[in-house]
Amino acid sequence: MEPKDLLSMNPAELTDFLTTLGEPKYRAAQMFPLLHRGLSPDEMTNLPAALKNGLREAGVWHLPVVRRKLVSAIDGTVKYLFALADGNCVESVVMRYDHGNTVCISSQVGCRMGCKFCASTIGGRIRDLTPGELLGQVIAAQKDMGERISNIVLMGIGEPLDNYDNVLKFLRLVNDPAGINIGYRHISLSTCGVVDKIDRLREENLPITLSVSLHAPDDETRSAIMPINRRWGVDKLLSACRAYFGATGRRISFEYTLIAGKNDSEADAEKLARVLNSHLRGKHDAMPIHVNLIPVNEVKETGFRHSDRAAVRRFAAVLESRGIRATVRRTLGADINASCGQLRRAEEKGE
Repeated sequence: MEPKDLLSMNPAELTDFLTTLGEPKYRAAQMFPLLHRGLSPDEMTNLPAALKNGLREAGVWHLPVVRRKLVSAIDGTVKYLFALADGNCVESVVMRYDHGNTVCISSQVGCRMGCKFCASTIGGRIRDLTPGELLGQVIAAQKDMGERISNIVLMGIGEPLDNYDNVLKFLRLVNDPAGINIGYRHISLSTCGVVDKIDRLREENLPITLSVSLHAPDDETRSAIMPINRRWGVDKLLSACRAYFGATGRRISFEYTLIAGKNDSEADAEKLARVLNSHLRGKHDAMPIHVNLIPVNEVKETGFRHSDRAAVRRFAAVLESRGIRATVRRTLGADINASCGQLRRAEEKGE
């Protein structure tokens, strides 16, 4: 029998697994909280030696290992390159705010979405992360820092909705009161626009925050930088967003990466305001619209340059004048290249 991943099990699955080893059901209640604190079975003093021996053969337990760690001297942001059990690496970033620590985690090794401005997709997708590997990033960051993580953003390497089942199980694991117990309202999931999975997620009725990477106001511009738009264009994507809000009541945040000369003109801002208002605001209801403006992270392989501050201000002003709340994402960890994908690329190239 292939060893079972202990961190990927929910309490019911862990109970069933342990009973197959001849253990009483209460063992699961002993082990589950300790696994989520980052203890291996061998470190659990409340387990008998026979069970520990059995778990070495029947179970698999491992946390991501810190391969590299960068700490910003500017704001204390911590960037991790985590090595997984098979040698693949992913990145996680811990950002410090007044309201607590937020960790941005990866959902895949690499990414197959092909967004032209993103370092994470260079080289394509290697594989999906398991629920335990998703959870492991949160646990490993907490253990290394000695501080509680209170918020999670699925916005690292990979497209979360392209790894739908594992991500959904992770969400339920990290929310479990016996585990890390992070509330759904403290979790944000970012997608480049996988419309059929947005529709599935809507049916789950989880009160998480959905962030949609829009990055362009029309199909021509968006398809040129985001291949997924050729399958689900702007109209279909915004229709899915409207339905998601209608079913959940949860505000959607639209991410918009500003690329100099590509999508950052005042005309682009006018077009974006029109398309958002026409799709998301009706005569009798008004979905709150928030656009998070992000100057593009300059990656050598893409050749894209970020918009200057004046262009960013003008873009935001146009949106605000059309009744759309616009904020400019505060740059954290600027001295450690805290944007995801670059540290993994450097590791792969031996830099």
